Amino acid sequence: MGRNIVIIDGHPDPNPLRLCHALADAYEAGARAAHHEVTRINIGQLDFPILRTQVEFEGGSVAPDIADTQAAIRGADHLLIIYPLWLGTMPALLKAFLEQVIRPGFAFEANSKGFPGKLLKGRSARIVITMGMPGLFYRWFFGAHSLKSLERNILKFCGIGPIRETIFGMVEAASDAKRSKWLDKMTSMGQRGV
Repeated sequence: MGRNIVIIDGHPDPNPLRLCHALADAYEAGARAAHHEVTRINIGQLDFPILRTQVEFEGGSVAPDIADTQAAIRGADHLLIIYPLWLGTMPALLKAFLEQVIRPGFAFEANSKGFPGKLLKGRSARIVITMGMPGLFYRWFFGAHSLKSLERNILKFCGIGPIRETIFGMVEAASDAKRSKWLDKMTSMGQRGV
């Protein structure tokens, strides 16, 4: 039986020539070929406001695109989140999207012990990041800050796990053969639903 997979393409530029979109396409093609159910969310095509206050975060209205995303995640077994590294972190639009989606009552709940209840348990995730620098340099010199922040402070905070990661570095300098290998890798991961 196939898995229910939600792909969150976190590149804010809807231009289909972006590598993140091609990686998401390859993963989606592999997943569909293996009979997984796939919901694709392209944040560059969504319409939602930026949260500006704690009141909005805790109880403000939920935009239709965000409500649809929450429904998809609620039914998911696995999440794939893909984004380019910009200024050492995820693009601002992806962060704003996650702030809208990962709200109290949906992803976590307060309790009397001071630690939130994790409402998204039972789901796994994979984070895929593209970047201009070498991936090993990002991990060792910069400490993979953006990756760790998303993994620990957002996904694990809500109960999502296990979380796997894939980093594609030196993307601007990559040959066509290298990019083809990356696409094949994404197709294979999609087929396996991981």
